[in-house]
Order: sequence, then structure tokens, then C-alpha cells
Amino acid sequence: MMSATRITLPGDGVAMVADAYGDPAAPPVCFFHGGGQSRRSWTGSARRVAQAGYYGLTFDLRGHGDSGWASNGDYLLEAYGRDVEAILFALDRPVALVGASRGGQSALVGGSRHPDRVRLIMLADVAPHIDDAGVEEIRSFFHASAAGFASLDEAADALHLHLGQPRLPDVSGLAKAMRTDGGRLFWHWDPRTTSREFLHPPSEGEALVAAAQRVTAPVVLVRAELSEIVTDESISQFQTLTPQLEVEVAYGVGHMFTGDHNDAFADRLLRHLGRHLPL
Repeated sequence: MMSATRITLPGDGVAMVADAYGDPAAPPVCFFHGGGQSRRSWTGSARRVAQAGYYGLTFDLRGHGDSGWASNGDYLLEAYGRDVEAILFALDRPVALVGASRGGQSALVGGSRHPDRVRLIMLADVAPHIDDAGVEEIRSFFHASAAGFASLDEAADALHLHLGQPRLPDVSGLAKAMRTDGGRLFWHWDPRTTSREFLHPPSEGEALVAAAQRVTAPVVLVRAELSEIVTDESISQFQTLTPQLEVEVAYGVGHMFTGDHNDAFADRLLRHLGRHLPL
């Protein structure tokens, strides 16, 4: 199995840690995870694109995993977007951006400002207008996680109850996504990232609408069929803002469908990379 090289690139005042797969001289494909996840959620897809000849980079978002925590506590979407911009300048050649949920929002906001550097933006269940009722389920998960867990089994129960993920039969893999503090287990993120002020505030929608109007790169949305976030109406609005938008459907899955098993997404991605970022 292809192994990763850990690298660090500058974000906007924070260090952005990534697992890198493949030839560093090849065209980069940058992956960004959803809120509360880590760079490991994109491992399968990054390996696949690297095997196809690309340079796959899976980043921890600010305040997540091994990337830096914001000293000023700024976890608004614009800050995540600025991190993406900093990565684009650090790589200094055309790239493709891939993101799920918060990572997709970040890719759209940051990537839309640099059409000369971005050849493709591919989004997993992300649209400028999202259903706040769906966001409430994510808020509930973060609230349930705030006090930490006594065991990995408790953490697995929270994933199952609040995010609708199948209950893990083997919870040992969750250990790599957690940190220990005071004898309890916490997800490996800055607790400030989950504050209600950062979960779908008005400024987030404004930034996404502006990005959707501004972006000129090809944009592909893979909508989760069972999404609680992206609706038919939000897709229609997205198409009005971004005429070049292409929409595909991932059947039988919900919003967080790019968990640890995303090879099917990689197949879709490789088709679009062949068109927009050929080797």
C-alpha cells in the first residue's frame, strides 16, 4: 500500500499539515475534510489519484488534527478560505481542489479567488444555500462531544446517534482521531471550532454566495442522495449562481459520505481530472 509523507505548508497564520502521496512534481490534488473530521477521511481517494499519476495531498483544516489552532480563535469560513489561498500560493502551480462539507466550502471560497491557479473544484455535498435543519444535527453532535467521552464505544455511539453513521463494530480505529485530556477522550479538534457562532452564521452564506458568483473554474458537485444539507432548491440556486456547475448524485449515502471509505468518489474525481487537469 502506498505510504504517506507528512508535510507542512503555511496557511493564514497557522501551519497546515498534510499527508502527501505520489510524486511531488506531479499535478497537485488537494483534499479538505468536513468539520470534525481529519485529513485521514480522504486517504483512500488521495492514494487513488497518486496511483494514477497525481500528487495527492490530504490536509487537516485549521483547528483540526495536526494543523495549527487559531491563536485568535478565528474559525469563520473566510479564515478557512484564506488557508486554501495560502496553500495555492505555496504550491505555485495549477491544482485541483476537493472538499467535503466545511472543506468543500473552504475550497470554493479560497479557490474562487484564484482562477489562474485552480483547474477544478470538486465538492462533496456542498452548496451555497444549505438547510439549517440539517446543520442542527451536526450542532447536536458537537454538543454531545463537548464534554468528551469515557470510552471509544461512547464516541462511536455519538457518531451513530447524531450523524447517522453505521455503528462501528470495531471502534479501535477511532483512537487515531482522538486526544486524551483529564482522563477523557476528545475528538482531535480545537473545541472553539464547534462554537455555535461558527456553525452556519449569516456571514457563511454570504461568503459562499459571493464565491459561487465569482468562481470561473469548473465546479462539480457530487450530491449525497440522502443529504440532510443539500436540497433540490439549493442545487437550483447554485446553478443560477455558477452556470458551469455540473451535478452528480451519490446514491444511497448521506451528507458525511466521504468518511474513511471513499474510493467510489475517487473514480468520479479521476474522470474529471482527466478533463481539467490532465497529466
